[in-house]
Amino acid sequence: MNIDLIFKIAAIGIIVAVLNQLLIRSGREEQAMMTTLAGLIVVLMMIIQEIDSLFSSIKSIFGL
Repeated sequence: MNIDLIFKIAAIGIIVAVLNQLLIRSGREEQAMMTTLAGLIVVLMMIIQEIDSLFSSIKSIFGL
């Protein structure tokens, strides 16, 4: 398991949560929502890359 990936995802979550709270408290709810969505997209892209790597490994193991 890639522990670095877990720490990167956790760091993104913390940054997004802090930015979200700062933006909400300053009356910028729309920007807070966009920040949350951007963080989610970044995390999903990271996970998709890992899944792609996993499938590539499986294909090479089974000679597909």
